[in-house]
Amino acid sequence: MIIILIIILILIIIITLLWMRFISTKGLITKRYDIYNKHIDNFKIVHFTDLHYGSTVHSKEIKKLVNKINEENADVVVFTGDMFERNVILSQSELDEFCNIMNNIKCKYHVLYVPGNHDFDCKASYYQANKKLNWTLLKNSNILIDNILFIGIDDLLTGKPDYSASFKTNNTYLYKIVLLHEPDQIDKVLNYKFDLALAGHSHLGQVRLPIIGTLYTPIGAKKYREYHYKLPNNSEIYISGGIGTSDKKIRFFNKPSINIYNLKKYSK
Repeated sequence: MIIILIIILILIIIITLLWMRFISTKGLITKRYDIYNKHIDNFKIVHFTDLHYGSTVHSKEIKKLVNKINEENADVVVFTGDMFERNVILSQSELDEFCNIMNNIKCKYHVLYVPGNHDFDCKASYYQANKKLNWTLLKNSNILIDNILFIGIDDLLTGKPDYSASFKTNNTYLYKIVLLHEPDQIDKVLNYKFDLALAGHSHLGQVRLPIIGTLYTPIGAKKYREYHYKLPNNSEIYISGGIGTSDKKIRFFNKPSINIYNLKKYSK
């Protein structure tokens, strides 16, 4: 009887590990959030993050991702870092294919992006992608789009964040959105005025358990571990679980996902 129980336990462990590696890392779900404010109405943002291209994400997955994004007819698409997986070296043809596919993302205005810590470990691929992608890099800088000021901050762990430069503007705006890779970095800008922050990095733990939630998050996502927080300065932050995987090529109760934010005015 004990031997049978041991065999059953071993089978359960093997099946669970295979599920975590080959089933949970595939597929793509969409998470939707309505964000109410005083000024901006009917503005749609698609947020994706942490591709870690070359990990569990390859050309097949990003083609599906691009199609999913384009179905949304978004005003703006934002990517919050970790384009490539640091342990993967891409050939020139693989890099060209990646850029060609990602350049098919469509939206009304811009695809905006900020760097992540893995991108600094993949300097050759990342710098080449910066030249080939038709995206707009926000690195300690900002851009005004339809009365919304988008602010992009350099990576906390491996970059050189400049908060004063990031927030500096002569533009008149009604709403301000901060884009950053590590969510814990948001504490460094709470003295600045903004309405919304979008981040990645944590993968929301990659491995999650019912009721318990995430088991582990990396440095830079120790305080803000879940998908949404109200912040002390009356703003809020949303964190996406991302697309790919980092060092461990597994997911559990945490499928790859993109976030859709619909900005809406408060109804009177």
